[in-house]
Amino acid sequence: MRDPAQVQVIAPNFKKRLSGVTSTVFRLVPVQAGDLAVVVTGPAIPDDLPQVRLRDLLLMPKHGPDGPRVWHARRNLEMLGGLALRVLGKDLRLVFTSASQRRHTGFTKALIRQMDAVVSTSARTAAYLERPSVVVHHGIDVEAFRPVPDRAALRATLGLPSGPLVGCFGRVRAQKGTDLFVDAMIAVLSQRPDGGGIILGRATAEHREFQRGLETRIAQAGLSNRLRFMGEVPVGEIAQWYQALDLFLAPQRWEGFGVTPIEAMACGVPVVATRVGAFEEQVVDGATGLLIPPNDAQAMIATLHGALSDPARLALWGTAARDHVVANFRIEAEAARLNALYRELLRR
Repeated sequence: MRDPAQVQVIAPNFKKRLSGVTSTVFRLVPVQAGDLAVVVTGPAIPDDLPQVRLRDLLLMPKHGPDGPRVWHARRNLEMLGGLALRVLGKDLRLVFTSASQRRHTGFTKALIRQMDAVVSTSARTAAYLERPSVVVHHGIDVEAFRPVPDRAALRATLGLPSGPLVGCFGRVRAQKGTDLFVDAMIAVLSQRPDGGGIILGRATAEHREFQRGLETRIAQAGLSNRLRFMGEVPVGEIAQWYQALDLFLAPQRWEGFGVTPIEAMACGVPVVATRVGAFEEQVVDGATGLLIPPNDAQAMIATLHGALSDPARLALWGTAARDHVVANFRIEAEAARLNALYRELLRR
């Protein structure tokens, strides 16, 4: 627990359930805290993160150690929290990060107008805003996500099938295109004597029937041993599942930013992704993988057939993919760009 009087930047996380935004805050703040006094606050923060308690916000001094503080919100409720603290007399510079690729509601627009600075996670996201923003791509830990020297040995350890292996990671739901992945893999694997696919991630209560329907389709195709739902794994174990793949498929119908393609590429795995979210800013079409139209099952099937039939090309893409992520999507670069923005605001 940090002394609130010494805090320069506060990153609120007011949602208890794990989400993409929550994951972003939890992985980013420790890196930022190496350069500035950045902390998280919220109702359910892991003990190992630099943090202050919610109740301490009311008692902290009006000013930070060097003047104002920065409050970096990523949700409407967190913007409201910063505005409320201002009303209570706290000297705050308010920042909001937008990952949405749709027009905001009137209420959200009103909140954004009161922010001192706005960050967009992609150029496409920035285009939906009605005010200027700073584009800062998400980054990842490229040391945690890296290739392994013996993919076959790793697969044997994980109990995965031999032959080309394709993965699809993330929440199991229609928005994420899990059904498109399953249908495409059924079509592809039915024409191949080897290979398989894995779906890593959790179906929340409202999407469990959706998953059960997909499992039935897989069983009816006779592919239950080759196309598997693996469930959710601890965050610290995710990298090894990417490392076991030959190809990663991001079949989303809609996405905000989505880090799974860059996590896969960092592990030396080429990516086929739909043209949604920030995927066009992540995947270099024809060099680190391929981009396809969203919600196009036939394009997905044809692309998978072509990619898996050319192992040499997959290997070249995998090497280029790793180099691309190391050069452009390191979490240290994301942290540095945000900290630079904070410093600019603190100097005003």
